[in-house]
Amino acid sequence: MIIDDRFYDVIIVGTGAGGGTLTRKLAEAGKKILVLEQGEFTDKESSELVEVEVFKKEDYHAPEQWYDREGEPFNPQTSYCVGGNTKIYSGAFLRFREKDFEQVQHQDGISPEWPLKYQDFEPYYTEAEKLYRTHGKAGDDPTEPTRSQDYPIPPVDRIPPIQEISDRLFKYGLHPAYLPIGIGDEGRTDSEDTGVSPAIQAGHDVTLKTSAKVVALHTNASGSEVKAVEAQINGQSYLFMGHIVVLSCGAINSAALLLRSANEKHPRGLANSSDLMGRNLMKHLMTVILQQSPQPHSGLFQRTMYINDFYWGDEDFPYPMGHIQDAGGILQDVIFSESPPILSVAAKLMPGFGLKQLAKRSLGWWLQTEDLPDPNNRVRLTDNKLYVDYTPNNLEAHDRLLYRWQEVLKTTDKQSRGIHPYGTVPIQVVAHQCGTCRFGENPQTSVLNLNCRTHDVENLYVVDSSFFPSSAAIGPALTVIANALRVGDYLIEQLS
Repeated sequence: MIIDDRFYDVIIVGTGAGGGTLTRKLAEAGKKILVLEQGEFTDKESSELVEVEVFKKEDYHAPEQWYDREGEPFNPQTSYCVGGNTKIYSGAFLRFREKDFEQVQHQDGISPEWPLKYQDFEPYYTEAEKLYRTHGKAGDDPTEPTRSQDYPIPPVDRIPPIQEISDRLFKYGLHPAYLPIGIGDEGRTDSEDTGVSPAIQAGHDVTLKTSAKVVALHTNASGSEVKAVEAQINGQSYLFMGHIVVLSCGAINSAALLLRSANEKHPRGLANSSDLMGRNLMKHLMTVILQQSPQPHSGLFQRTMYINDFYWGDEDFPYPMGHIQDAGGILQDVIFSESPPILSVAAKLMPGFGLKQLAKRSLGWWLQTEDLPDPNNRVRLTDNKLYVDYTPNNLEAHDRLLYRWQEVLKTTDKQSRGIHPYGTVPIQVVAHQCGTCRFGENPQTSVLNLNCRTHDVENLYVVDSSFFPSSAAIGPALTVIANALRVGDYLIEQLS
């Protein structure tokens, strides 16, 4: 065991949306930071893919096996590299709606109220949009929340086929809106090129160790503080020490690390007196639908449109249904690559086309519906194996959204002869995972307090999407980034 002789202000585990953003925030405040990332710098992110590289699924799966509720193994689609899953995400930066922070009745149950509200996050949403160079346009979506400032950069131009469809949808009576998306000098902005690397390049006191897999957090004798972080680096065990430890490993892996760190004072897992650690896992119900493009295109373009007309339901279904956005260029959509049978169906519409040609003549739509927190949907460890027990819920709401969108496409899209193949993402797609360490004021009903510090351990924080009490129906990225900036302000105050 090698003991690092430096003592850090903050040790951050993971470099995704939360950890990468927090790294820059604290570094610019002059804090001494150690960042531990189990991956390396990636050679190519998804926005740089060409040809049919996206269908090499093994490139975007973690090099390990997890297990489903029935004990069947699977390789999760999750990214272990500097920048984490922001290296393979769409870059869409949508704010949760005001009502998403309130208790909402769904057909299958309750989406719980958040202990903080939209106005608590609004200034940090604004800060996050500026930091991640968000291109957008306000005013087109009737569900859009109030804003203190406009988007910092105008929206990304739509390619002609998408604009043509937008015009059709508007004539149909819907409200197609420009999708807010982070774009920088190197394509989509992410937590490596916006968070970690700028902090290091600016000469701040940031130590980044890659290929550093954290295996345990060790507490003092009373169990009240983390005294050391244990990591495996190139086969060697290291111990690192600091005032504050922050986890940002993703909702599944953060919970798994805390469960693995059980000790005499925390027999059910570190900071798990509530027995909620790892429970209430949510990851959205997601379906992709294809339609034939009115014109051929490159297959390599950004997402630029979303539709929220059914977000809170419609005249036939008075419960929330969900969110729709275009998939962008299919040749860069890593999640889409998990559903290649869809293109097999599309091939029947366009016989003689290869995979690349099909992608250039097809447009995809992502449909997302909120899944509700269920304590039986959980992360657990058995015989040192990581199990993801997950049974989808709120299914009728998603089926209604799928039916309504098929109805819209059949009415507005004559080219595809009413045929629009679709597929639901399998369990190995763990995009939008959240909820496993929910925050709240009551230690009996939450894992974290309102500053995302664990109730049970005084110097331990979690800043990935684990803290969500509910998932809403839109992507978690901007809310995770905004929350990391919020927690960063608190930590700067605590360390000053």
